[in-house]
Amino acid sequence: MKFLILSDIHGDLEKLDALDARFKEADAVLFGGDYARFEHEETGKPVLDKLLSKHENIFSVIGNCDNPDFLSEIEHSDISVEGNLTFFEGIAIAGSGGGTKFTGTTPFERNEDEILSDYTVVETASAESADENGKWSNLILIMHNPPKDTECDKLPNGVHVGSEKLRSYIEKRAPFLVVTGHIHESAGISKIGKTTVINPGSLAEGKYGWVEAEKTADGDWNVTKAELLEM
Repeated sequence: MKFLILSDIHGDLEKLDALDARFKEADAVLFGGDYARFEHEETGKPVLDKLLSKHENIFSVIGNCDNPDFLSEIEHSDISVEGNLTFFEGIAIAGSGGGTKFTGTTPFERNEDEILSDYTVVETASAESADENGKWSNLILIMHNPPKDTECDKLPNGVHVGSEKLRSYIEKRAPFLVVTGHIHESAGISKIGKTTVINPGSLAEGKYGWVEAEKTADGDWNVTKAELLEM
């Protein structure tokens, strides 16, 4: 399975057009949120419309620069995994949107418990879908806000600003892949246990990611390739 990993487009339609070859190669697109440019929420809808024209298998959350009401737009387009559990080719995908409270200047800032609550649906399904240790073999989580203490949440001064509770949740459920974004300076790839965590960086800055995964003979999904790319 080949995944095109995008996040933080921030209204830049031209960058989407520049990825046409990648869209054609990918089996699915995983988008970590922030359709809109900062303080210009109206730029989100044109990005959504353009993205929908690029691929038929898109799984998305919204970011802290997107108005919470914009969630209804991606739900109507049938690409939202925010607060949902969606299945694609035997893979379960769930998502959480928005960023943790910080400046108060973006429209979708939430506390860690509010962000984590989007995974209630995963908890409900875990009784049947997780193993005896509570781990999943086929789960992808998309979260705009990164987990703490990875290469994906580190500011240039070395301070980690991600969510401790999201990290703990990853350790608890062990998805094989986590897609995040939000911190533009922290394009990176890390491991939390068996989980590959990728922040592709901001597409508005020409950055994106690529992940390939395969199902093993014992039924577990594993990431076989993860890379950060730039236009």
